[in-house]
Amino acid sequence: MAGRRRAWRTGAVALCLLLVPLAGCGGHPAADSAGAEVQRVLDRRAAALLGHDETAYAVTGTRTEYTRLRAVPLASWTYHVTALHPGGATARADAELRYRVKGYDTAPVTAERTLTLRRTADGTWYVTADLPAGKAGRQVWDEGTVTAARGEHSLVLGAGQSPATLRSYARLADRAVPAVTGAWGTDWARRVVVLVPPSLDGMAALLGSPASDYRGIAAVTTGEAGGSGRAPADRVIVNPDAYAILGPVGKQVVLTHETTHVATRAHTTPATPLWLSEGYADWIGYLGTGRTPAEAAPELARAVQAGDVPAELPADKDFGFSSDPTKLAQAYESGWLACRMIADHWGEGRLGAFYRAVGAHDKRAGAVEDAVTTVLGTTPEAFTARWRDYVRDRLG
Repeated sequence: MAGRRRAWRTGAVALCLLLVPLAGCGGHPAADSAGAEVQRVLDRRAAALLGHDETAYAVTGTRTEYTRLRAVPLASWTYHVTALHPGGATARADAELRYRVKGYDTAPVTAERTLTLRRTADGTWYVTADLPAGKAGRQVWDEGTVTAARGEHSLVLGAGQSPATLRSYARLADRAVPAVTGAWGTDWARRVVVLVPPSLDGMAALLGSPASDYRGIAAVTTGEAGGSGRAPADRVIVNPDAYAILGPVGKQVVLTHETTHVATRAHTTPATPLWLSEGYADWIGYLGTGRTPAEAAPELARAVQAGDVPAELPADKDFGFSSDPTKLAQAYESGWLACRMIADHWGEGRLGAFYRAVGAHDKRAGAVEDAVTTVLGTTPEAFTARWRDYVRDRLG
């Protein structure tokens, strides 16, 4: 249907985390002393949270975060004060929060926070609020009390969602993980964290972007391209508004598609074009669904049947969420059919090898061309011509 945006489209949203240097207060011993006192309060606060000691936590200030985080299995939680802005009996602290989810994160998630504090008559500081800093994205507990659903291969953390709803996500993710492993291989963590905020607005807040960027997008995956090992496990972030209108097959395709992004992250680099990363995720997502090319690529099918066969594979700019919905759908469908063609003609194993070879290139220029030659044994021109014939044959 013209004007319809593909509801499960995803962006590989890199977590670009800046480490803010500690703001010096040279020549101001009182400020230095206050900063050290605030750091000690935050250290005690972190220890109480990890130790599940609500009484000790309450001594350090507001209990809001403790209550909201009770269900989250934390392996670590630390604050580092980067700047203190005192104001008599009150203060504002800029801090870097670093935390890990037990069993899932290989490195800490980093979040910039702004804490407000008040000093009591005896000189003790306590926290009155702990909020995202400036334009930093929110965390799932900023959206409300977190509920957790644990699957065999998944952890689903939601705010404003019922336990039954979160368990349904865990079941989908638990089917997605082995499906992805069967196609891609075992060289990934084989587990996934899914975040389910209350609404589209909550999803956008977690991503630090306007809601309009994700309207009609059912889920995105965050992570570090290239998988250096410094970044935590990826997060699949769901837009519950768009996800709810999908049927059972569509919901499974979404979670399998996003889980593919988690699995392939270490081999997805700046050399990887979006037609390949998104097309490959759709290829795995649709495996076993029984969907025909015309059913899975309706927008491109309409164009082909009208005599408009694309001349070349889509460029990265064609995958922008703010693009024309029809063109956006056609871009995804074109990438999917390219990956399907490779699997059909050269074999599924060769498709995985092609993906890895492209990502291993040191730059975008020549990455696909080299892999087409070395892995598929053809030329870029012949590959594009074969793809155009494949699109015409399957959709015409």
